[in-house]
Amino acid sequence: MVSNGVNGHKVSRPLRPGIFAPIPTFFLPDTEDLDIPSFETHVVRLAKAGVGPLLAGSMGEAHHLSHSERVTLIKAARSALDAADLPHVPVIAGTGAGSTRETLELTNEAAAAGADYSIVITSGYYAGVLAGNKNALKAFFTEVSEKSPIPVIAYNYPGASGGINLDSDILVELATECPNLAGVKLTCGDVGKLTRVCATVSSPSFDKTSPRKNPDAPFLVLGGFADFILPSTYSKGHGAIIGLANVAPYATAHLQELSVRAYTNPSDTAALAEAQRLQGIVARGDYTIAKASIAGTKYLLEKLYGYGGAPRKPLPPISSAAGEELWVHPDVQDLVQLERQLSGKAGSK
Repeated sequence: MVSNGVNGHKVSRPLRPGIFAPIPTFFLPDTEDLDIPSFETHVVRLAKAGVGPLLAGSMGEAHHLSHSERVTLIKAARSALDAADLPHVPVIAGTGAGSTRETLELTNEAAAAGADYSIVITSGYYAGVLAGNKNALKAFFTEVSEKSPIPVIAYNYPGASGGINLDSDILVELATECPNLAGVKLTCGDVGKLTRVCATVSSPSFDKTSPRKNPDAPFLVLGGFADFILPSTYSKGHGAIIGLANVAPYATAHLQELSVRAYTNPSDTAALAEAQRLQGIVARGDYTIAKASIAGTKYLLEKLYGYGGAPRKPLPPISSAAGEELWVHPDVQDLVQLERQLSGKAGSK
């Protein structure tokens, strides 16, 4: 029987290095109710491309979702993956909230619904108090990880947490002291920080001196942007959680694969050269699409796959003119062409 590790059972869906996508939450146009069929289709589409799903994250408009809606999404994703013969693909769920108490409540609900891992952002509402208080920040992640029934990934995103930016010292201490922490997502875009954290957690001695509570949940250091997948690999990083993987799952997964191949086989200069070429295309696409935020990503999904829709209010949809300008942008079209080539759909319209 497949288990997500609740109540002490071993996780049977290990957390492996690679590319993960924060899945958008799709809404019906007239009611803003959850569009579950589109959501399930997208989760399976990405998983078949080698991209793991993260639900109720920033791209998934977690702040706009009720507790019950988050549970519905987790159950739908698990059911869709199992039905598509993908029972091995783990589900990561965003469970960060304003208080430690609600964060733990969400985490327990996610685990009961079938999530294998949670990802937790620092609460930013009282950032003026928390930002300079290292003890309080450490206490938050320590308590959440200790009391969580599933492994927890720390989420460092200053733009969504009132400017709170966990430094490498805090992250290394948390990784060393909290055996149920399974990694960190760095949406601060700080490659230096990534390098410093990896210098500790990617060391061969780390697993011996700081073993994880569950050996199937190692501490992964994951970037939050697609523009440094290749450099991250050479700093002993473990991949990325990126919104761009929604638009270009095959391209980003292939870039990760090539980067690892080039790093582990220095004589494979062809792999390195191709990874460098793809990194340029992916980085330019990421830079252009990120400026259009959630609404822009959903617009592109509508163009590519026939679903996407608008964000939940008060987030505004992208205008038709701005959306079309994004679609025809050379950076986006280069990425779309690459994605179609890699997915075997070159020339599709």
